[in-house]
Amino acid sequence: MSELTRSAKGVDTPDATNRTVRIEATNHDGSFLGKTLTPKKFASGVDSGFAFADLLFGLDLGNAPAFGFAYPDWRGHLDDVYFRPDMSTLVEWEPGLDAVIGDYWLKDGTPVPLCPRNLTKKMVDRLSSLGFTATVAVEIEATVFEESIHQARARGYRDLTPLGGSAGTAYHLAKSKDWTGYMNAVADRLYAVGIEWEAWSDEDAAGQIEINLAPGDPITVCDAWARTRQIMREVAFDLGHTVTFMAKPTAGYGQASHINLSLQRDGVNAFYAEEGPSEAMRHAVGGLLATIEGNTSIVLPQITSYRRLVDLSGPPVTATWGVSNKTTAIRAVCGHPSYSRLEYRVPGADANLYLALAGVLAGVVAGLERKIEPPEPVSEMAWCMPPGEITRLPDTITKAAAALEADPVLRDLLGADFVDYWVGSRRWEWMQFHTAGGDPFSELSEWESARYFELP
Repeated sequence: MSELTRSAKGVDTPDATNRTVRIEATNHDGSFLGKTLTPKKFASGVDSGFAFADLLFGLDLGNAPAFGFAYPDWRGHLDDVYFRPDMSTLVEWEPGLDAVIGDYWLKDGTPVPLCPRNLTKKMVDRLSSLGFTATVAVEIEATVFEESIHQARARGYRDLTPLGGSAGTAYHLAKSKDWTGYMNAVADRLYAVGIEWEAWSDEDAAGQIEINLAPGDPITVCDAWARTRQIMREVAFDLGHTVTFMAKPTAGYGQASHINLSLQRDGVNAFYAEEGPSEAMRHAVGGLLATIEGNTSIVLPQITSYRRLVDLSGPPVTATWGVSNKTTAIRAVCGHPSYSRLEYRVPGADANLYLALAGVLAGVVAGLERKIEPPEPVSEMAWCMPPGEITRLPDTITKAAAALEADPVLRDLLGADFVDYWVGSRRWEWMQFHTAGGDPFSELSEWESARYFELP
């Protein structure tokens, strides 16, 4: 990190000798957006904020303004929202460039209810009011290709060559040096900007990797997630390769963002009990299952997200939980005072982790507040349970949006402003797919490759 100086209000500001400062935040789709400022301009807005057109929450991934719905305060106004930097996130991104993450606020000083980072903070605060803190970790999955981004664009993001060879089974070390060279360069950049990671490895598909970020508080981990994806893109560009976080970049394997979560109370893991799941873990599972159909819309945000949900292929397809059962949507890891946790296995690699975690924490809060007891855990393979015995997850973007719209718990905790806006945006995405070239009968349409390969 560069040397810091102090503003009039006592917050750290970037070294004035640095050339530029980049301010960063995600939009609702998970794209990492921002501006690059001179140090003088940045210093002028550290305390008051920086104006952004609220259209940043109104454009879809094709850069078209979404019509037919809007956050009520913004209908017809195209007003500004204000980015406020969180100076605890300030880092030297590269020589001559500092970077800082922040949130969006309204003119009246209230948080923008659609801002993903604000929503996560809101749920963290709600959990804190119950006496709990959360520790989370995320698994980032991505696929790297030999071709540069320019070559990928020229090919319509299709028929690309997986980096590292054709082997595609988890943990293979028989990779060509270009694959390990890419990940070593990513690791070096993570170290340089202070992002803690624990492991990376070959994943199931050719060219696919998984990198595990270190456990931490929810906001810190979400910030690290957003920046890690940016670093992986920048390193790929530098090395002449390309990387994608599409939920399913080819007709083959999909990609996930599993969220691991534990709760602490008075410094002790509240999910641990000698005999198995603690009362807090049971209630958390109960709340997560009660909200899982509505939350599916948030954690599987795009058309392609739902192409992962194929029986026996890895992702969960049922609203189930089980102890050490990776075929269920929620895996409980029990019996250890430090490592007892829940793994929420539904999110795709294309999820906005701020929003995904806000939804997960909302389910946990609901379970704890309402003491929701879960059904019996599933000890069998949850993919193949007979029809009618168990609830299946919504398998299209419109079914999931309808489930979220009808969920009174998520509406209460996340806010009607967010739920109504998100549901409208997902229905807009469905309409764009069906009217602008998407093919529901193909394994992966050209429209999806063009829309989701580079963004979010």
